[in-house]
Amino acid sequence: MTDPPHDPQVNKPGRQPSGPSPNRVDRFFASMCIVGALAILSSTMSKSPVLPRFAESLGAQGPELGFIAAASTVPGILVSLPAGSLSDLFGRRRVILFSLVIFATAPFLYLPVQTAWQLIAVRFYHGFATAIFGPVASAAIAERYPGRRGERISAFSSATRVGRGVAPFLGGAILYVTASFRSVYLAVGVSALAALLVWLGTSRDVGGPRGERSARISIVAAWRLVAGNAGILIASLVEASQYFVYGAFEFFIVLYAGSVGLDDLRTALVLGAWLVTIMATQPLFGWASDRAGRRPVILGGMVLGGVPLVLTPLARGFAPLLVVSVAQGLGFSAVVSSTPAYVADLTAREVYGSALGFLSTIMDVGQTLGPMVTGAVVAGLGYASAFASLGLLLFAVSPIFLLSTGLRLRKGP
Repeated sequence: MTDPPHDPQVNKPGRQPSGPSPNRVDRFFASMCIVGALAILSSTMSKSPVLPRFAESLGAQGPELGFIAAASTVPGILVSLPAGSLSDLFGRRRVILFSLVIFATAPFLYLPVQTAWQLIAVRFYHGFATAIFGPVASAAIAERYPGRRGERISAFSSATRVGRGVAPFLGGAILYVTASFRSVYLAVGVSALAALLVWLGTSRDVGGPRGERSARISIVAAWRLVAGNAGILIASLVEASQYFVYGAFEFFIVLYAGSVGLDDLRTALVLGAWLVTIMATQPLFGWASDRAGRRPVILGGMVLGGVPLVLTPLARGFAPLLVVSVAQGLGFSAVVSSTPAYVADLTAREVYGSALGFLSTIMDVGQTLGPMVTGAVVAGLGYASAFASLGLLLFAVSPIFLLSTGLRLRKGP
């Protein structure tokens, strides 16, 4: 049983781009990574660590704090799929530009905020930027690099994680030095404006060589193609399970580490090792999936990510928790480095945006539900059952992916 052929011509109504010169390709991709890092740096710095303190300074309490925290995540569920479909119809360049305009304007809307509900409205608006940008940028890269999409999408994702990782430290430092929320949001605006300026110098390279245009289909037709593709639906289930675990692990590993006696420094190192592992290894696993195939990398990652979760209750010291953290990060990295490219492999170039937008929507649902459901399990059954249930979730989804992929492959693309 083999993987589906990468970018099979029989499954692509339109012509594949031959690609520009190697130097131009490298410049385009480097610019995409810079734009992604700056944009995500700005959006993350707008919430960590400044947002909770800003909300409290406005007098927000109880449910208002929850609405403020969740407001920017709702657009991810609402618009990732429509945004991807619009990029299929009108082009990646215009839709990415639209998202970067939101990135660049939202920070300045925080400055006049006086009430909690005004802050909720601004956070909701700001959330559209990331919701639109992520899937459409991935679609642009998948379209641009048909033979290396696993490696390239993974490297781009790692670049955005660099921005996400730097943001809390930079935002915290600015807040410490200036003691001013206004200064932090001005810095957020500067980062977003820089992303927009880099994009304006790059966007002419989006969309393939001049003269090569694929046929465009309607949004409804694109959604029907995506919804009718069992492979995409199963890959989205895999992605949802990964981000369900991601959201839960990120939150509860900190609490569990404290419960077994780790101090704040060692707890931070455990969490940091997990995040650095993901960031550093995604391009490697993406490269491997381009060469060895998506399926073995995804399956191996699901098993590798599930085992340390089941064993987490046995890890009651710094070194064992560090091993758990690194192993889980490797498993997560292997899967998410390959699923976007796998989804692109399964569909036509004309609906890359729709397919990856759908994947992003399901991902957001999984990441939103993860901490909520796991919190209920922790409250009722404790940490051992909670972490074991996360591992068992990955083990349960693995054979579904294996069997459905095998059936699809026997039928052909």
